[in-house]
Amino acid sequence: MAMETTESQTPPSSLERSSRINKYALGCAVIASTNSILLGYDIGVMSGAVLYIKDNLKISSVQEEILVGSLNVCSLIGSFASGKTSDWIGRRYTIVLAAATFLIGALLMGLAPSYPFLMAGRVIAGIGVGYSLMIAPVYTAEVSPSMTRGFLTSLPEVFINIGILLGYIFNYALSGLPPHINWRLMLGFAAIPAIGIALGVMSMPESPRWLVMKGKIAEAKKVLMKTSDNEEEANARLEEITKAASMVVESPTDEVGSGTENTNSKNWSGQGVWKEILRPTRPIRRILIAAIGINFFMQASGNDAVVYYTPEVFKSAGIRNRKSLVGVTIIMGVAKTSFVLVSALFLDKYGRRPLLLLGTIGMAISLAALGLGSKYLESSNKKPTWAIALCVLAVCTDVSFFSIGLGPITWVYSCEIFPLRLRAQGSSLAVSVNRVVSGVVSMTFLSISKKITFGGMFFLLSGIMVVATIFFYFLLPETKGKTLEEIGEIFQDKPNQNNKPTTTTTEITQIR
Repeated sequence: MAMETTESQTPPSSLERSSRINKYALGCAVIASTNSILLGYDIGVMSGAVLYIKDNLKISSVQEEILVGSLNVCSLIGSFASGKTSDWIGRRYTIVLAAATFLIGALLMGLAPSYPFLMAGRVIAGIGVGYSLMIAPVYTAEVSPSMTRGFLTSLPEVFINIGILLGYIFNYALSGLPPHINWRLMLGFAAIPAIGIALGVMSMPESPRWLVMKGKIAEAKKVLMKTSDNEEEANARLEEITKAASMVVESPTDEVGSGTENTNSKNWSGQGVWKEILRPTRPIRRILIAAIGINFFMQASGNDAVVYYTPEVFKSAGIRNRKSLVGVTIIMGVAKTSFVLVSALFLDKYGRRPLLLLGTIGMAISLAALGLGSKYLESSNKKPTWAIALCVLAVCTDVSFFSIGLGPITWVYSCEIFPLRLRAQGSSLAVSVNRVVSGVVSMTFLSISKKITFGGMFFLLSGIMVVATIFFYFLLPETKGKTLEEIGEIFQDKPNQNNKPTTTTTEITQIR
């Protein structure tokens, strides 16, 4: 096994990786992940706010789809630019930039006097979301010890779900206000956490891997000392990171732990990365297929659209009272948040693959049940209670299985499989695909549903989840318990994995 060959060359004392969560690493991960509350809040609050926006601004169904989906499409700009930005100014300041951009967008939406003004705020907020989606998992993965990386890197998804639940709660609380006021407050309140997040992030350290890439070995070691259980573990992690970084710069001359700075690496800011991504070797091609594939299926599952348009789905199912519609979404939000916590807690124990496969199989079954319930209600004039209850239950189980599998694991997996040199910009490419698919699904969900009905749409999404399960089973290897520097070995050609042990440096050379 790849893990065993790496361990066979390292003194046993430096390999004792603790599964105990490091409090400092946890604090860094929590602060970075709070940025994801902004996306979650927008998803949750918009599902209810759009009901009142339609009445107040008199917009059509097509304008509604554009309004909802534009945030996802525009987040492509932020996610695509975030890789280069984070290599240039660092992971920490990129998180600050994300929060500041979303703050401006939230204020514009909250003060919007018209639909075009509202769309302008939506575009700016979308750019901030794009930055946030890529950088929070990357920073958390780079600061986390390997044995608890799954839990810590899944925290952004936990906070997305907390944000969705908060959005639902604010929808319910503000729904009694006049229609020209309530939706503006719903959207504008997102500015408050954005300010707190930007201030909180300034107390975080920079990613130790980015610091090593910039030749700031002494600073990186200080961070690793705080995020490791002991000095021996910190030195071992620093040595692995430095070996990986030595392939990035032309003349890495630093000695591990020497405290000296490599002046040749200070000006590195991601040069040449896109050439390697666009003309990949076979190992990098496998990584790209895995990262882009999991991000594609995350959004092709229709989860964002189901969350955004749940009130519309339940409205067609026979639930007419608006407060009841918003109230049902709170039930769904509680289910999503509860199960993403379960996934986060067990991700490092059971691994990525089992939970991912469980999640996609569960979603396929739930969406099929939702399709059956919707089809029955579409053909029935009486709208029986049991059929409505089946649809509500199916939606809750669908989002719950999403929270077990695709929700958290997409962020964990797609940022941990890239080698150090490609991590930021490779992750940004994968997240860009995520955003494009999310935008397309969100902006066409209602239109397609009108053509083939909600029931037909859910059957289609169920079929996509069957394909996703097959894709994950054959093309996504397990990464549990491995350091970021060791994971590259998994994607090597099989002869390299079965031959005599090779060092981490050799493996990274092969990847390159």
